[in-house]
Amino acid sequence: MTEKTALITGSTGGIGKYLVSSLKEDVTVVSPTRKELDLSSNSSINNYISSLDIPIDIIVNCAGIHKAGNCEDLTEYDFQNVLQINLIAPFQIISGLAKGMKERKYGRILNISSIWSVIAKEKRSIYSASKSGLDGLTRTLALELAPFNILVNSIAPGYVDTKMIQLYNSEKELEKIKKIIPLGRFAKPSEIGELAKFLCSEKNSYITGQIIPIDGGYTTQ
Repeated sequence: MTEKTALITGSTGGIGKYLVSSLKEDVTVVSPTRKELDLSSNSSINNYISSLDIPIDIIVNCAGIHKAGNCEDLTEYDFQNVLQINLIAPFQIISGLAKGMKERKYGRILNISSIWSVIAKEKRSIYSASKSGLDGLTRTLALELAPFNILVNSIAPGYVDTKMIQLYNSEKELEKIKKIIPLGRFAKPSEIGELAKFLCSEKNSYITGQIIPIDGGYTTQ
């Protein structure tokens, strides 16, 4: 794996930085800044892909945004913005780099989804829609790219101990949520990183098209 290169978006986020630290032990990691790669701009994505002068063997689409609210309080712009970052940008990146992976007959693609693509919660409508779309993309591309030894999967984290869950939940709500999780705690970002590391490695040779919850048993209830 030492000769492989991984492109990771959203590398400064709570989960993203742990993905970088997990993968860089085994592969070369490219983690562009927003100035280098603006996921809200289709032209920026295309220009960035065109500028790459090294083959990309692994893609981890970790960047994502969240907009919570009742449907009547959310705008068309909110919907378009969330879809652009969470769904359209990953599709552009994958489609832009898939040709090289096909030629080399090797690739690992990992999309960071969410349990809110599997189950529902109020005020998560556009976020859930974007992540459900991402999971649909994962399944379809897994079929499309399988003949070229390119594996495509999604990780669907539950509540992870990052700043994001504190933004959308009060301390009282967080304590209540912990009691609902069968394991009684939030996931550590490093635990997400370890699963990602396996799915992106050559050790994973037969898992593709899967949406894998990592949520302490939350979605099994």
